[in-house]
Amino acid sequence: MGGPPRIPLLERRLLFVTGKGGTGKTTIAAALAQLAAERGKHVLACDVDAKGDLAALFEAGPVDFVGREVAPGVVAMSMDTEASLREYLKLYLRIPVVGGLGPLAKTLDFVAAAAPGVREILTVGKLCYEVRERHYDLVVVDAAASGHIVSQLAAPQAVNDLVKVGLIRSQTDWMLEILSDPRRTGVVAVTTPEEMPVNETLELAGRIRSETTVQLSAVVVNRVLPELFGLHEEEAFEEVYAHTEGLSKLLGGDAGPLMEGARLAVTMRRTRAEHLRRLREGLGSEEASAGAAPAPVLYVPYVFSRAHGLRSMRQIALALGEELGL
Repeated sequence: MGGPPRIPLLERRLLFVTGKGGTGKTTIAAALAQLAAERGKHVLACDVDAKGDLAALFEAGPVDFVGREVAPGVVAMSMDTEASLREYLKLYLRIPVVGGLGPLAKTLDFVAAAAPGVREILTVGKLCYEVRERHYDLVVVDAAASGHIVSQLAAPQAVNDLVKVGLIRSQTDWMLEILSDPRRTGVVAVTTPEEMPVNETLELAGRIRSETTVQLSAVVVNRVLPELFGLHEEEAFEEVYAHTEGLSKLLGGDAGPLMEGARLAVTMRRTRAEHLRRLREGLGSEEASAGAAPAPVLYVPYVFSRAHGLRSMRQIALALGEELGL
């Protein structure tokens, strides 16, 4: 009764969070992990680019491939393809690897250069393995930016198409089973209400649908400006704006900067609202052509903060919770 309908995004087991650089995908990934943990889930948050930004949002030090707890219920790790290969050899080929891989690491570089997709398989395989083994209730991935995520998600299918029998084929079979199940796996695309990020998000939605077996589960619009005025209030503001000089005299100071700031905020809100309309319509037409329902669009307000850390990330987690109907 009342409130937005509940969106079961956090009921999935594996979420890849992607988006154009600068849209705040790492913050959204951290916020989703925080939100899930606050609801009693044991969460693995994986930083694929290994930049350390994900752990920093929890105000924790750097993490490695093994990972460690950075908040109650949240274990953070950074991806390392060499360490993933070492783990793979130990688990599946029963080859004990002590210390560095040495020649094997060089072989990995050679094979990866000759057969694109090998590194992607080691990355996606590690994440799918954590899901299959049920080590965590949810794996949230601060994934590659939108320009690279498709090749990462499509790698298991590409290898599967090339290799018909043997150990590699059996490995990609179970990965694809996890990736292709919309109840377990989804992509969260992060954007901002601006022209270029919206264009890239719409392109990404089409590519995910046509080139991968993974479902676009949600689009998060980050940094949405608040609506200062309703229609009638805006009319009243324009009336006052026309008499800025008189208002300055009444206030005993220059009201011009204040009024210009308010007008700029209104103009930006109008422009961004148009980009949001185009995003919703574009997502709707993309999915309608495939006979599917469009991914839900979640709005996260602009958090005005001097520093980005645990406090601002929790504010965003709260906003996401409201959007998800939690």
